[in-house]
Amino acid sequence: MPLCPNCSTPIDQNYCPNCGRAATLKRIDGHYIQHEIEHVLHFEKGILFTVRELLFRPGKNVKEFINGDRNRLVKPIIFIIITSLLYSLSNHFFQQKDGYVNIGSDKSSSVGAISAWVRSHYGYGNILMGVFIAFWLKLFFRKYQYNFYEILILLCFVMGMGMLFLAIASLLEGLIKLPLMQAGSAILIVYFPWSIGQFFNGSKTSSYVKALCAYILGMLSFVGAIYLIGFLYDSMFK
Repeated sequence: MPLCPNCSTPIDQNYCPNCGRAATLKRIDGHYIQHEIEHVLHFEKGILFTVRELLFRPGKNVKEFINGDRNRLVKPIIFIIITSLLYSLSNHFFQQKDGYVNIGSDKSSSVGAISAWVRSHYGYGNILMGVFIAFWLKLFFRKYQYNFYEILILLCFVMGMGMLFLAIASLLEGLIKLPLMQAGSAILIVYFPWSIGQFFNGSKTSSYVKALCAYILGMLSFVGAIYLIGFLYDSMFK
């Protein structure tokens, strides 16, 4: 009986009963590469389905994802990175002015350098920004039993949708030459408190107000942290 090359357990089936490794590995071919791309991007899980569900029922679907059913939606970190990449590509392709996070335009200063890094890595920048927003959401909605990391997962979905709105607005503005980025930003500002409030308690107006306040304070805290880090770095090393 052959032994599993991973854990040395005898194998009498197609997969190792101990670690689950396949008894015989398939050759790497075109189908394998296609499957890996689909797996990484989670198209097989339904990225369009995820967008549709987050567009119409964001609170309900994210709550289901956190509470147990994590196979219906694209993984949140992957989702926000992909949508942020789409926004960056759309902005770069049409060479539009980027106003999403545009502070400290002087790249010779640390503040300008950090801001430039965020604009070049919106996926990671949005996750960092989400940390600040999550802090305020946790504070405002502390009576709910969601921990900090669960709120951060919620923000990955919500902010990912925001990046998608801006990417579509940037694309349309580049194609039809109408100032649609402002409309995309307005949709983002409306969508954020609506989806967050729906997640916590959609029947209370205060949920939407607190969500909007958390978003504004989180953004201000994020920008303030950039200025503070840049100022301290310039003071110590320049």
